[in-house]
Amino acid sequence: KLSIATQMNTSSSQRKISDPELGDIYFNRSQRAKHINIQILEDKLKVTLPMQASEKDAMRFIDSVREKILKKQAQVKEKKRKNKQIIDEQSPFRALTFVTDIKPTHREDIYCCLKNQVLSIEIPSEVDCREEQMQNYLHRIIARYLRLEAKRVLPQRTRLLADKFGFRFSTVKIQSSRTRWGSCSAKGNINLSLYLMALPAHLIDYVILHELCHTRELNHSTDFWRWLNRVTDNQSDRLKEELKNFNFNWD
Repeated sequence: KLSIATQMNTSSSQRKISDPELGDIYFNRSQRAKHINIQILEDKLKVTLPMQASEKDAMRFIDSVREKILKKQAQVKEKKRKNKQIIDEQSPFRALTFVTDIKPTHREDIYCCLKNQVLSIEIPSEVDCREEQMQNYLHRIIARYLRLEAKRVLPQRTRLLADKFGFRFSTVKIQSSRTRWGSCSAKGNINLSLYLMALPAHLIDYVILHELCHTRELNHSTDFWRWLNRVTDNQSDRLKEELKNFNFNWD
C-alpha cells in the first residue's frame, strides 16, 4: 500500500468513540508502542495504545490536556485553510491530461466542458471564485473530471507497464482515496486513486509499478524493493522521496 500522506498503522481491532468537542476518536493497539500516542487532526484524534493500556487510561490523559488538544486542532485547521490550493482564473489546476480555464461570464449557472485538454469552467461574473464554498464546488467539478480521465488513462497504462515488465494482475479499479495513491490485494486486484492524475507522468508510473510489484511480493520486503529497483532503473528511493514531497494541497 502506498500512502498519500503518512498515516498511523491501523488494524481490524480499531475502535471509535465520538466526542462533542474533539470529534471522532480512533483507538488502535500496538505491540511496539511504549506510551499512549495521540495524532491530532482538525476534526478527530487517532490514538495508539500500548498493549497494557486501556481506552479509559487514554481518555483520562486526553481530558487532562483537552484544552491544549482543542488549541492544536484549531491551529491544524487554520494551517490547512491557509495552505489549501486556490483555483481561479490566475491559478489554474493542472492535471496530467488537462488544465482548468475558469472564465467569469453572464451565465446564471456554471458550465463545464473538457475539450482539447482544457477543462473550461464558466461561472457567473458576480461569484467570488476564491470564496470557500465556490472553491469546494470547483474541487468537486475537477474531481469528477479527474475520475473520468483516470478511468480512461490508468487501466491502459497499468496494462502497458505490466506487459513491459512481465507482471500479471486481475483488475484495475479507480477509487477516490485521498490517503492512498494505490493498493494491491492478494488476488492481484489493483486500486488506484483518481488523484494520481494530479501527479506528473513519471510519478504515476512509479505508483503503478509499486502496485504491480506487489503482485509478486505482497509486502515491503527486500525482495519487493529489489523488484521495484529493477523496473525503475534503481531509482525507487529517489522516486519514493519525490512522491513523498509532492505538494498536493487539495483539502
